[in-house]
Amino acid sequence: LSAAPEIPKEDGRPKWDNKFQYILSCIGFAVGLGNVWRFPYLCQIHGGGAFLIPYFIALLFEGIPLLHLELALGQCLRKGSIGAWNTISPYLGGVGVGSWVVSVLVSLYYNTVLTWVMWYFVNSFQEPLPWSVCPLNENRTGFNEECYESTAVNYFWYRKTLNITPDITESGTLQWWLILCLATCWAIVYLCTIRGIETTGKAIYVTAIFPYLVLTIFLIQGLTLPGATDGLIYLFTPNLTTLKNPRVWLDAATQIFFSLSLAFGGLIAFASYNPTKNDCEKDAVTVAIVNSMTSLYASIPVFSVLGFKATTAYWDCLDRNIVSIINEFDLPEESIMRQNYTSWISFLNSSHPEKIAGLKLKSCNLQEFLDQSVSGTGLAFIVFTQAIILMPGSQAWAILFFVMLFSLGLSSMFGNIEGVFTPLLELRIIRKSAPKELLSGKV
Repeated sequence: LSAAPEIPKEDGRPKWDNKFQYILSCIGFAVGLGNVWRFPYLCQIHGGGAFLIPYFIALLFEGIPLLHLELALGQCLRKGSIGAWNTISPYLGGVGVGSWVVSVLVSLYYNTVLTWVMWYFVNSFQEPLPWSVCPLNENRTGFNEECYESTAVNYFWYRKTLNITPDITESGTLQWWLILCLATCWAIVYLCTIRGIETTGKAIYVTAIFPYLVLTIFLIQGLTLPGATDGLIYLFTPNLTTLKNPRVWLDAATQIFFSLSLAFGGLIAFASYNPTKNDCEKDAVTVAIVNSMTSLYASIPVFSVLGFKATTAYWDCLDRNIVSIINEFDLPEESIMRQNYTSWISFLNSSHPEKIAGLKLKSCNLQEFLDQSVSGTGLAFIVFTQAIILMPGSQAWAILFFVMLFSLGLSSMFGNIEGVFTPLLELRIIRKSAPKELLSGKV
């Protein structure tokens, strides 16, 4: 039998101020943007409440064991991802290197998302919100044609924010507003990670707790919106037939894996600053359960707002049809209402089928609007922003929403940066004698 790896004795590594700070850092790293814009989407397309069955099975047999493994590995060996896997076996060093590369790439991706969030946050102070109305054309004789043919929300995202090119072969030009936001985001990340866990441990109290406060505010507001009940019924009504699809189980396992930030190296780095006799099994269960409950908790306000958006879109569809019918048949105003629209359509279809067919009325079905699924940036920067402009006090809701997204992304960035920073220090690529502020700046 091969000898077990030698457990290093106490060294000069930094330590967490308290256990709560460590747990909060792990939760902040695990709970991220995917809890808000990925989990609700998976529930929407995979049978609503039925998706929770494979999700919690994956949590029990995949998420908690792997999370326990990473926390135990970092705590026992008191090293980052590369050093920990090399200590177990030199042949496994590549696993640590892979985790380090993943942390680098995810950090670049997350900070790009934070850049977009900051840009929207800055624009949230305008009245009216810039994505609520189309700008005027150059002659100021009408609305911008590109925006008019699409929507104000899409125009602001694709033209004013990203300024996308018509073809992937065209790289386009640098957008100065995004460059400034990107530099600001990196400066904020640097200030929060300037001395490793000594500073991130303080910042995490705000970045990890504040999103729960905003979610609660959105929950209260969302439940008062018209159509919120329809959205929640849509979310929690189970369609058990979807469980026959292997894709549902694969998506559940994938969501658990990425939602807990497994194999990124950040959890190993965080745990390496713990005393070796810490109860990491209890920590793993706590972090995993809080992460999953957060996904469920976030889904309630998200689907309340999505139900509100679907209902308003359904009402707009009915109103346009009603105006067309009233004008065509020269009926008194308010003779046709949303409540009696169906009976009027049935009557006119039987008495004047040619005229009704000539109007080319749109099919208005609430279920179809609820079925319009979207995730990721589409949910945050298109669907949710469109719903926000319909809410009373839209400016305040926009500010709260984007501050929440920024906090979620920033707390996840702490874990990613730690997953990059800790292995570099242990490999002595960067001299430990240098000031921590300089080391963080170089990373």
